[in-house]
Amino acid sequence: MTREEFIKVLNREKYSYEIEGDRIVVNRKEDVYLESLTSLPPGVEFRNKGSVNLDSLTSLPPGVVFKNGGYVDLDSLTSLPPGVEFKNGGNVDLESLIGGWFDDWQGNIEGIDSMRLLNFMINKGVFER
Repeated sequence: MTREEFIKVLNREKYSYEIEGDRIVVNRKEDVYLESLTSLPPGVEFRNKGSVNLDSLTSLPPGVVFKNGGYVDLDSLTSLPPGVEFKNGGNVDLESLIGGWFDDWQGNIEGIDSMRLLNFMINKGVFER
């Protein structure tokens, strides 16, 4: 998906956003539901107050950042490249990658924050395919 196509989707859904340099920052005060999208352009940042639902996404480009207030739903995602960051306020659903919510994943290490572990694993290329 191109930047222009993504901006058209945001405008159609009436989701507020800003352009900050080469980044598209989604800053809606509520949840973001874009479950029909299968891809995103590089340089997207979610800073909305609620959750982000991207159920049909099969891949993310490097540089996508989640700083939203709630969970992130990525049920169909089949890879996570280095450069994707999760700094969101809730859990991350990676059904196709690990079989469910990351907080519930049996590979978590006691005493280590699960989001910190997830970001570390992403940066090391564990979820690249």
